[in-house]
Amino acid sequence: MLSKLLLVGAGGFIGAILRYGISQWINKRTTSALPVATLFVNILGSFVLGFLTGLNVSAFWVLFGGTGILGAFTTFSTFKLESVQLHFKKNWKTFVLYTVLSYTLGIAFAWTGFQLGGFFSR
Repeated sequence: MLSKLLLVGAGGFIGAILRYGISQWINKRTTSALPVATLFVNILGSFVLGFLTGLNVSAFWVLFGGTGILGAFTTFSTFKLESVQLHFKKNWKTFVLYTVLSYTLGIAFAWTGFQLGGFFSR
């Protein structure tokens, strides 16, 4: 049990740092009202998690990569907070766009990653 916790924790450490670094890099280069950094990391994370799952990897990679790295890399809570902030600012077009893109692209990229992972695991 301890080894599983350490795998998830080590992965989470890496994923959180990656998300922070990528988000900072994107935010310095964009001025959009759309939360591009969160959208990007969530879509990328959806794709990679789908790919990892499609590969049907070992428990090690599920815990370290899937639960740990990608669990910390992607951020559903930040997506929800940014959505609420757009709502309270009455920025309706951006709110709807962000919500639709996040769900639609997230599911589409997870599905695509899963299909590619399955293809490469044959």
